[in-house]
Amino acid sequence: MNRMRLLMIVFLLGLVALPVAAQDGASTVEIASGERSYPAYLALPASEGPHPAIILIHSFRGLETGYLTMSDQLAAEGFVVLAIQWQTFEQSPADSVVKALVEDSIRYLEGRPEVDPMRIGLTGFCAGGRYTMLLLPQIPALKAGVAWYGFPDRGEPAPIDLVADLTAPMLVIHGTEDEPSPIAGIYNYANALQSADATFELKVYSGEPHGFMLQGGQLRQDEVAADAYREMADFFTRKLIEAGA
Repeated sequence: MNRMRLLMIVFLLGLVALPVAAQDGASTVEIASGERSYPAYLALPASEGPHPAIILIHSFRGLETGYLTMSDQLAAEGFVVLAIQWQTFEQSPADSVVKALVEDSIRYLEGRPEVDPMRIGLTGFCAGGRYTMLLLPQIPALKAGVAWYGFPDRGEPAPIDLVADLTAPMLVIHGTEDEPSPIAGIYNYANALQSADATFELKVYSGEPHGFMLQGGQLRQDEVAADAYREMADFFTRKLIEAGA
């Protein structure tokens, strides 16, 4: 490979600013929960553990390819990632069903030698963002969370009803043009978190719609997506890697 071609590749990778995927360390596993078996995508770092782990809850559109790409990228940065297919049996399962699945996923990760059981986080998108907001206050084993374009005022209870119980740090990522979950509701949620003295961060992207990280099921490859991914990865690095060092 000549020098000019090598420099061009480095330049293009720098524009995207995303790590190389760790596809060689990925597999499909089964999570037993509620007398059922849920498939999940497991991405492992190349280096020996134990590593911090992240449970990923996909959007209402299912476990699209973009989430697998994101899981591989996080694995390349030193996280074990478990992307659970929570819609395997029902398109809209009860919150209690998803909560049990997340708890069983935690137990699964705690049993793997690659995982440090004291450093497990949660991230989710759309409906998964709501579940991140909802479950982080309810499950003490979760040490950090990143909620992408979630719904803080939906359900009984709604996530906003549980802010007083939130002890783990959370990052909320949202777009100003999110029609299903208007940004005004996110600001209201942030005010509630502030009043409850919760530890949280908020990153808002101007002009971005609901579900902006994926296009056609694939992970977006542009400056906005790169920056948003970096916000999540850096947050988990600070809260799950550096905090436990």
